[in-house]
Amino acid sequence: MDERAVGFLEVYGLVCAFMAADAGCKAANVTLEPFDKNKPANADSLPVPLLVTIKFRGTVDDVTAAVEAGRQVAESVSGVVTSHVIPRPTEDTLKMLSICGFDVD
Repeated sequence: MDERAVGFLEVYGLVCAFMAADAGCKAANVTLEPFDKNKPANADSLPVPLLVTIKFRGTVDDVTAAVEAGRQVAESVSGVVTSHVIPRPTEDTLKMLSICGFDVD
């Protein structure tokens, strides 16, 4: 079983996601899972009509630091929807990490 923590940071827009992911990876010893995307029904009322989820992996401390660093950058770009760190994700949660909306037309 993979004991690494997973951290999620959902932001507005792809450029913001790249900037936040870069900041998180520079701030801590983490790796990235594929980004995911979501275009909610109310997309036209959002600051950017695409939500992107960044997924960091590493120790709890590193993932927490990466999420926080990414959050700070994202807040200065287009904004943060939500974030969360899961210390010991279940096998079912780990299966879901590979889902990537960017792979779907």
